[in-house]
This record gives sequence, structure tokens and C-alpha cells, in this order.
Amino acid sequence: MHPDSPITWRKSTHSGSGGQCVEVADARPVRVRDSKDPDGPRLEFSPTAWQSFVTAVRTGELPTP
Repeated sequence: MHPDSPITWRKSTHSGSGGQCVEVADARPVRVRDSKDPDGPRLEFSPTAWQSFVTAVRTGELPTP
């Protein structure tokens, strides 16, 4: 991805109602933000670290609340 390219954000399919939403940008690095505060802080992960996190959640290694 070119540094000047716009980032496309998508809302997590597992985000709940009531404003508890997470958005992810499949860029390099992978970016994560709170949808309620799109200009606020963002987390960045390497693609490998993000995939490890997603796999751990899906397999129950990191249970969701």
C-alpha cells in the first residue's frame, strides 16, 4: 500500500450494538480503532501478529467477554 493511499476501514462482524464497535484496516501494518472515536488512538499490528490474535480468539484461546 502506498503511504498516500486512503485507508479503508471495516467494522468487525462481531462488534456488538450499543456503540461497542471495532474497525480494522487491512493495511500494512494492520490497524485497529474504536469506531466511536475514528480520529483517536489506533493500534498497529504486523499481519502475522494480527492473524495470531484472530486465530486465538476464534479457537477460544482468548475468550471474548
